[in-house]
Amino acid sequence: MSEAVTRTVTTPPGLLASLDPLLREWLPRQRWFAGKGRPVTGFGLVAATELLPPTAKLGLYHLLVRAHQPLLPGHGAPEQPGDCYQLLIGVREALPPRLAPALIGHVTQGPLAGRTVYEALHDTRPAELLLEALRSQARIGGLRFERDPRREIRSGLVPRLVTAEQSNSSVVYGDTFILKLLRRIVPGINPDLELPLALARAGCPRVPPPTAWLVADPEAPSGAQQPAEPYVLGVLQPFVQGATDGWELALRELAKGEDFAAEARALGRATAEVHTVLARALPTVTLGHSQLRLMVDGMTERLEAAVHAVPALRPYASGLRSAFTALDDLAAEGRTWTAQRVHGDLHLGQCLRAPTGEWSLIDFEGEPARPLAERRMPQPAVRDVAGMLRSFDYAARSVDPPQPEWAERCRAAYCSGYAEATGRDPRTDPVLLRAYETDKAVYEVLYEARHRPEWLPVPLTAVRRLASSGLT
Repeated sequence: MSEAVTRTVTTPPGLLASLDPLLREWLPRQRWFAGKGRPVTGFGLVAATELLPPTAKLGLYHLLVRAHQPLLPGHGAPEQPGDCYQLLIGVREALPPRLAPALIGHVTQGPLAGRTVYEALHDTRPAELLLEALRSQARIGGLRFERDPRREIRSGLVPRLVTAEQSNSSVVYGDTFILKLLRRIVPGINPDLELPLALARAGCPRVPPPTAWLVADPEAPSGAQQPAEPYVLGVLQPFVQGATDGWELALRELAKGEDFAAEARALGRATAEVHTVLARALPTVTLGHSQLRLMVDGMTERLEAAVHAVPALRPYASGLRSAFTALDDLAAEGRTWTAQRVHGDLHLGQCLRAPTGEWSLIDFEGEPARPLAERRMPQPAVRDVAGMLRSFDYAARSVDPPQPEWAERCRAAYCSGYAEATGRDPRTDPVLLRAYETDKAVYEVLYEARHRPEWLPVPLTAVRRLASSGLT
């Protein structure tokens, strides 16, 4: 094992101010930017680290910046410090043609005046530097590059940026590792590192084990009694070579008219195995009426907000609300449920099928829009099941003509596979399953109305079913 490299760095004053006008234009265009629809009015610097000094050929800065945005669209709306984002900014005198898609802009003022800045992950050298820092367990400024000492990281692996649309950014190294860099970050223990580490320590083969990870230790605010919580910035895991994600595989089988039930059953078993290990490795709790009431209140509040934002939901509001009140009524009668750590955002795109036929689960970050504390709370495992059932529905309705029978076969097979591994079929708890599936469908309606209006009919079809047919 190589010795850790520690390096102190300084960043030039005025760096963020010089980048500010360029970032205001560039940042909102990124797929992972969460504040779409509201202008960026400025930035606050959380941390800045110089990874490569800006020589004539190449410089590299790691920035954590907080984007300031008005609370609501429109002139004169009050501003608030917004989300914190991780940026890797490359600096060159001029970009070669291969890096043209990575352009952020040309700096006209400050310490980088006259230089060109760009998204550095598109560039081989910065990506290589990140892997080498993880391999050598470097400490550069406030950045800590950590790794599992039992796992080897070979040098010289050629990086390539994953260009598919993601809520984060990923770099593959020589078909051996994949580095997921979180873009929208919050302080505290991130489940995307916490849960795969717990699963790896428990010997679960269904989740690629973390090989290394990147953490930032920001300076505590002046006068603070406690040190600032660290930020988890990225996780390096084995790359499952030749794997196909579940969404792509499902669409491929749909296009060929092939049945997907056998794969759905195997995926149900894989999900159940992960749930079983999580329940063994991490604490579980019992949810009684008071805890269920809080959960139901949250679901109801999300429904009311969605109905207010999407008029198409209004005719179904009462029927959807009944899914939540039925759960509350059951809890009031004394019914309890076991809650545990779960994936939190499970769908076909979060599953990988290896060429051997084995399924893996990835991306344990949870729904990034929800607070970190909420994403780390124990919840009934049925929440993940409901997310996957909705995903089968999405796949079946993304083709023309829609194939709802295909979705129903997959949903049944998935639940059967889950039951084979745990002895508990999720369909035997229909009230809880309906509540979680309703909550997910409401979330989907709001998301599609904001981002992909042409997809809105997909969750609205589920809304009609869930509102009118009672139990699933």
